[in-house]
Amino acid sequence: MKLRSMIILAMPMLVGACGYNTIQSMDERAAAAQKQISVQLQRRADLVPNLVNTVKGFAAQEAEVFETVAKARAGLAGAVTGGNITEMANANQQLTGALGRLLAISENYPQLKSDQNFLRLQDELTGTENRIAVARTDYNQAVQDYNAYIRRFPAVMTAKVTGAKSRDYFDVTNPGARETPTVDFSKKP
Repeated sequence: MKLRSMIILAMPMLVGACGYNTIQSMDERAAAAQKQISVQLQRRADLVPNLVNTVKGFAAQEAEVFETVAKARAGLAGAVTGGNITEMANANQQLTGALGRLLAISENYPQLKSDQNFLRLQDELTGTENRIAVARTDYNQAVQDYNAYIRRFPAVMTAKVTGAKSRDYFDVTNPGARETPTVDFSKKP
């Protein structure tokens, strides 16, 4: 009877020492940070049509750029819906390149550069880019903490028993996505 009581009293300490609760807390922190990235990427995707429509009013002949932005936006929206962090990172990079080309168009159109709607949208997009950067940093830090913890003893044993797997970082894996986009203004309006 006395041994049984000691085992019952020791169980909470053993469970606490195995790191199960810490693994769960860190996994939840990483999942919440991933959701924040999704929210910011969706916000960015939602801003793009307004920006495109504003630029279209001034630069209708830039159809190829508008098409590229639309495809990249659709890719980002699909990746956000899918929830795969690697796909979101790659789709985000594709949209970044397409938006870079879209914003570069404004250099050829002084009226566009001074349009209040365009300037407001550009500011919102910049703010969103900053939020994405913060969310990405927070997520990658949470993933680093989680991945490191589940590799350390004794948590590694608990991780194996519970099936806890390392998480992917929010990083671009598409080889072409890191290349700087080429902007060609040789076709004048």
